[in-house]
Amino acid sequence: MHLGKVIRLERIFNRNTGRTIIVPLDHGVTVGPIPGLIDLKKTIDDIAKGGANAVLMHKGLSRCGHRGQGQDMGLIIHLSASTCLSPFPNAKTLVGTVEDAIRLGADGVSVHVNLGDETERDMLKALGEVTSKANEWGMPVLAMVYARGPKIKNEYDVEVVKHCARVGEELGADVVKVPYTGDAESFEKVVESCCVPVVIAGGEKMGSDEAILKMVYNAIAAGGAGLSIGRNVFQHDNPELLVKALACIVHEDGTVEEAKAILAGN
Repeated sequence: MHLGKVIRLERIFNRNTGRTIIVPLDHGVTVGPIPGLIDLKKTIDDIAKGGANAVLMHKGLSRCGHRGQGQDMGLIIHLSASTCLSPFPNAKTLVGTVEDAIRLGADGVSVHVNLGDETERDMLKALGEVTSKANEWGMPVLAMVYARGPKIKNEYDVEVVKHCARVGEELGADVVKVPYTGDAESFEKVVESCCVPVVIAGGEKMGSDEAILKMVYNAIAAGGAGLSIGRNVFQHDNPELLVKALACIVHEDGTVEEAKAILAGN
């Protein structure tokens, strides 16, 4: 592997555990300036203090979130976009380049693909082009791959999620982000079918802290490489504490009860 890629991956992953806590902050393009993404420097500071390994955002947002002090984290620049205002919200298009990310000092780039969408072929082409260019520069690529389209009956079905992970792997991604399948046994099959690290998405806002912690615990138990969770982190009442609790599970092999104790301030 290109040494530059190795070094950058070590800024995104904990080099001792081989796992990562990524907090995506790219939602503003999709749904607008939602709570948690207004005072960006505070949000980033909170999750950095909690021990997150990296944040993920669009290129223009990096100027709003750079703090110049405090705990440092890895930076992943998201290259895909669409909005909920579009009649085709699942059709992602490239809005940035690998070179943009390099100029911003980023440690990685990410591309979003929705398998099953009518524009799937364009998104697959975009991912393939980005991984080729990223390899020239030694830039890690995170592929967010979901199944969303007319033929998709259940995007969390293990066979569907396995297919998503495999697409990211085969098109050259260094890390693949997919939905959690609901239990450790089925998610283990996803991890086993992919030779690059697999992290779970957080999805819609969950009903309780315990549900988040259990999901992450089971994903790690299944061999997952960590998480890439946005709204459930940056819209939490105390993002710093939640990230600390997640770090207990992801990097210290802690239990759900131990993580809950951290959330409770114990």
